[in-house]
Amino acid sequence: MAQKPDTIAGIIDDIRRVFQVVHEQSRKAEQATGLTSPQLWAIKTIAQESPIMVSDIARRMYLHPATIVGILDRLEKQNLVIRIRSIDDRRVVRVELTATGRTLLKKAPEVAQNLLVEGLEKLPQRNLNKIASSINQIVKILGAQDKPAHLILSPEVNWPRNKKN
Repeated sequence: MAQKPDTIAGIIDDIRRVFQVVHEQSRKAEQATGLTSPQLWAIKTIAQESPIMVSDIARRMYLHPATIVGILDRLEKQNLVIRIRSIDDRRVVRVELTATGRTLLKKAPEVAQNLLVEGLEKLPQRNLNKIASSINQIVKILGAQDKPAHLILSPEVNWPRNKKN
């Protein structure tokens, strides 16, 4: 009989740990750089393959392109990135870091969302399916399936891909 309460306690503790790590990493990022975690994650993603297309940033961060555009707007206002429109096809926009962005990157800590994505990408599909199903059950328990997916500790909203309940 004690198994169910112990299992529930373990689940709740693990959820607390996840929130704790994300909060700590976000706080470190903001203190070190003045940026939100999604903004810093975008800069790190851009730095990996600069210049990079907006759609590729979105794909690598598992975010909707409209969400990325909002993040890039804020980064561009801070002179951390620059968008370069293709001469051949004006619809194609590439992004690269400015000198200020590269300097900021040197003092930037790791971003929890990036660690999470990298870890999940290494898992086999069957494990991902189990995690997705379990997380979906938690979302339903909380009645949050219709809420927009805000980026972690950020006002940014990730617009849905294909919503599955």
